[in-house]
Amino acid sequence: MPHKVITSLIPEYEKLKNGKVFLGLTLISILIRLPFFFRDYVDRDESTFILMAQSWVDGHLPYTQLWDLKPPLVFLFFAAIIYIFGKSFIAIRLFGALAVAGIAFFTFKIGKEAHSPRTAFWSAIGCVYLLSLFGSVQGVMSEHLSMLFFIPGLYLLIKFKKFRYYLLAGILMGISLMMKLNLAYGVMGIGIFILTDAILKKRIRPGIYKLCLLAGGILLVMAATCLPYAIAGISEVWIDSVILAPLAYSSDQQNSVLNVLPLCGILFLLGFLSWKKRWIDFKNREIQLLMIVTLGIVFSFIKIGRVNGHYLMQLYPMLLILTGIVLCKTVKGKPKYFPLVLVLTFLLPVESYLEYHNVLKNKIAYGTFYNGEGFTVPSFIKKNKLNQDEVLFFEYHIGYWLLNANPPPKRQHIPVIFADRHFTPILTIQERVQFQN
Repeated sequence: MPHKVITSLIPEYEKLKNGKVFLGLTLISILIRLPFFFRDYVDRDESTFILMAQSWVDGHLPYTQLWDLKPPLVFLFFAAIIYIFGKSFIAIRLFGALAVAGIAFFTFKIGKEAHSPRTAFWSAIGCVYLLSLFGSVQGVMSEHLSMLFFIPGLYLLIKFKKFRYYLLAGILMGISLMMKLNLAYGVMGIGIFILTDAILKKRIRPGIYKLCLLAGGILLVMAATCLPYAIAGISEVWIDSVILAPLAYSSDQQNSVLNVLPLCGILFLLGFLSWKKRWIDFKNREIQLLMIVTLGIVFSFIKIGRVNGHYLMQLYPMLLILTGIVLCKTVKGKPKYFPLVLVLTFLLPVESYLEYHNVLKNKIAYGTFYNGEGFTVPSFIKKNKLNQDEVLFFEYHIGYWLLNANPPPKRQHIPVIFADRHFTPILTIQERVQFQN
């Protein structure tokens, strides 16, 4: 009887409506990420983005007052939230949860096109989990924001064949590139795919037209981000910070390709088995696009010789769909596995459960849900009326935001860079790269 009750919870995949799916994904995302809404910081990068965004809200274009090695639209996301809602951690993290739900929803849409509603459903659920758990991914990261636009762009290329959708996909992918530049390798893979497909089908002219529309959308976004700098007469700041600095940084990395080999080996083995046992139809256009994007992103990891939990967020949507297809072929939908899946669904968010406990414990002890030195230290400084000009935060630099202050530069009139743990004035691209290392 209990078995029948549990298996009755299995959704009717064919009847899943987009609205209900998105609502369900949003609810799961918020529940998993909610206790982290009250942390001072989850990852230092998020704190950096907030300070860069605040500088923009205060009237300073990115890279003019403060500097960070990220494209400008990352800061625009945070700046828009701060401009509307003020200094609200809850607003920032809530929109981060919605971003995760959005990525998962379009993963669901792609999964339906590539295979089946069942594959799509579980891929989307897995997407919410992997973009929210295991490591410091509970914050709002540049990977989250870039994939929020990249995955819908990929969906348009998979779903629609008309020319206008290639332009729209290009715009979406252009936005994603202006949040995370390494996605350029995935986009280049898509371009090669479009051209190769056109040649094989002897439809070269339409293929070139589609490629031009895709590239045109990307260039349009890049030009739009450069425009404010051009109007201000400082185009070189955009060129140095958005194009040259990342190139110099990536070329100066001392990391080894060996760091990425385990990931490459696992993906190669799974791909070989999927081909050998015919788990995946490699002639399927949707599958080919998913694989070419995956290969492009993995190649970007090889270029920098490094991979971590943040980087993997760019692979999860594609890998989850491909893995879901394999599982559908091997497990064959036997309902006896569903109770195990249901148990895992409730057990996996252990980090969230522990954080819920920490938040409640902090509320009982200190009367506030907000917790962490990023809150307590600025509060102590304000309470004791200490000189804020002499404060130098390192790891907890979100404290500057709460003090309505900026990090102190060594010398006046020199932009400040945010790195993993420090702040320092920067004069040249080469110095930026040396400091980051």
